[in-house]
Amino acid sequence: MSSEVFLNNLSQVRARITRACDACSRATEEVALLPVTKTWPAEAARIAFAAGFSSVGENRVMEALEKMEEVTEEGNWELIGHLQSNKAKFIPNNFSRVQSVDSEKLLRRLDAVAANANCPLRVLLQVNAGKDPSKFGVLPEETDGFLEAALSCSNLKVEGFMTIAPFAPEDPSVARSCFESLRQLRDRMVGSFEVELPELSMGMSGDIEEAIRAGSTLVRVGSALFGDRIQRNPSI
Repeated sequence: MSSEVFLNNLSQVRARITRACDACSRATEEVALLPVTKTWPAEAARIAFAAGFSSVGENRVMEALEKMEEVTEEGNWELIGHLQSNKAKFIPNNFSRVQSVDSEKLLRRLDAVAANANCPLRVLLQVNAGKDPSKFGVLPEETDGFLEAALSCSNLKVEGFMTIAPFAPEDPSVARSCFESLRQLRDRMVGSFEVELPELSMGMSGDIEEAIRAGSTLVRVGSALFGDRIQRNPSI
C-alpha cells in the first residue's frame, strides 16, 4: 500500500459518498469516513493520518496496540471489532472510542476500567439490527434495557449506535432494511430517554450507499481504501 494508491482510492470513496448524499438530499458534511486499518501493517495508519484523518478503526485490541507502538503520527484509534471483557483493561488511554459494546457484561467492565484509569470512555452500542446470527450485538427488542444500563454507567459517554448489515451483496435491500431499522430505533430511543444519540455508525465498503440513504453519520471503510485484506498473523 502506497500513499498514492490510498489517495486515489480515497478520491473514489469520497465521490461515492457525495453521490449517495446528493441522491437523498443530505450534506456530505453529515457523513464522516473512518479508515479501517485492521490486518494492514502500521504503515496504513500512518498513511491515513498523513492524509488528514484524525482516527482509524481496528478490530483487535492486541493487533492495534502493536501498531500504536510503531506509529508516531498524531491520531486516534477506535475499536470497531468484538471486545472480550478480559481485554477491556487495555482500552483506557489507548482507544478514543469503542464502537462495539455488545453486552451488559462488557458495559460494566468498561465502566470499571474507565473508573480505575480515571479516563471516561466514549462508546457506541452495537445492535444486531439485521438479526444475523453470525453478528454480535444486542437484538433490537433488547435495546431499551441495554441503553438504560449504559446510561447508568457514569464513566461511559454513550454517543449512539453501531451495526453491521447481513452479508447479501446481491440484494441491497437487506442492508437497507437493517440500517433503516437502526435509525428508527435510535429516533425512538432519543424520544423515550430524552437523550442525544447523534452517532449512527453504519455502512462499510460494500454498502456505503444504502447506509447513507438510511441516515448513517459514519461509514467504516477498509478494503475500498486499502485493497483486499492481507492474511492476519494467527497468533494475534
